[in-house]
Amino acid sequence: MVADDERIIADTLALILNQSGYRAIAVYSGEQALQAAAESTPHVLISDVVMGGMNGIEAALAILRICPQCHVILFSGQAVSADRLARHAVAHQFEILVKPVHPKTILECLKAIEANVDGVFRSTR
Repeated sequence: MVADDERIIADTLALILNQSGYRAIAVYSGEQALQAAAESTPHVLISDVVMGGMNGIEAALAILRICPQCHVILFSGQAVSADRLARHAVAHQFEILVKPVHPKTILECLKAIEANVDGVFRSTR
């Protein structure tokens, strides 16, 4: 699942992931991410940190309560969120990326996660 309140970023990243063999959906807020997670149990959440309403950290923590096996990749371009990210990254083993994030970097993170979970979130096409 890709969560970003900038629709073009969420849609583009989900498209790239789908074209790379992953099953990805785009959502546009932390609240939508939480709702989608309750319905579909994602293996990975890729989320922007700074979003209106529920931010990416809050969404990730809420999703982990209902999907404890979910892996979290957070990205942010704002230095103000760095301290908050660092605290949660250590406590919850979040992967942290700095915007702008090249899709290749995200694909590399997914491959590393996949290596540890036997490819359960790859498409079977």
